[in-house]
Amino acid sequence: MTLVSMTGFTRANGTYETYRWTWEIKTVNGKGLDLRLRLPPGYDELDRPVRALMSERLSRGSCFVNLTVQQDANTHTLRVNEHVLDAVLSAMAMVEGRLDVKKPSLDGLLSIKGVMEPVEQEESEEVRRGLLKAIQDNFKEAVSDLEAMRSKEGAALEKIVLQRVSELEMLTRQAEECPARSADAIQAKLRQQIERILENDKGFDEDRLYQEAVLLAGKADIREELDRLYAHCAAVRTLLVDDKPVGRKLDFLSQEFNREANTLCAKSNDTSLTAIGLELKAAIEQLREQIQNVE
Repeated sequence: MTLVSMTGFTRANGTYETYRWTWEIKTVNGKGLDLRLRLPPGYDELDRPVRALMSERLSRGSCFVNLTVQQDANTHTLRVNEHVLDAVLSAMAMVEGRLDVKKPSLDGLLSIKGVMEPVEQEESEEVRRGLLKAIQDNFKEAVSDLEAMRSKEGAALEKIVLQRVSELEMLTRQAEECPARSADAIQAKLRQQIERILENDKGFDEDRLYQEAVLLAGKADIREELDRLYAHCAAVRTLLVDDKPVGRKLDFLSQEFNREANTLCAKSNDTSLTAIGLELKAAIEQLREQIQNVE
């Protein structure tokens, strides 16, 4: 199984009888599954099945779902709004004797705004049930398209993640082989430090100084950090072939990577090793940015 991205977008259209609709689904990264659903008035009963399907098919991401529904204009009939017509006739009676004008014609009266109004034809319960089922089926297709897009994005993410892991392994190897980590280099550096201290304090206890030098050398050893970095790289590769969402685990590993790189820099006794540590941190940050989009 390849990685799945939390980023995706799809649009699906459908028709049933005199109705037309459009589903739009957009997902972006998020810590959990956050669904924001917008339905037109009269379609609230779709809320529960839509949320249930999204929870079943997706595990993480902020999801924005929007449904728009339209009905063909030829399904409307016209009727006379008697209240408006009565008001118009009353107004005409009030001014009839004041102005020398012709009486309005029938088509003139009916053309007055509000006198004639459109009325939707009532739909049968059977049509209503068929419409809702068709809209839900179309939504399932939209979610399948979204999953395909997120999988495609995830495949591209996987390649980038593998590149970053290979880079981290290379930098870890460079740190392991850094000349500054050799016993001779450490011994020479400690000797220089000891000589500088003894030059300023002739009465310093050399045995005590030797013990402190051994202690400092032990603290500067980065073998454990290197081993953990290698182990984290191997863990990422293992997760990439898992058949379950691994975004949270990868995010945790990116934090562990960063912790080891920070410790390596803190223990560094040479600028060359510090430089490798900084490159490690930069590569880890790039890895973390990509992992943020993994489901």
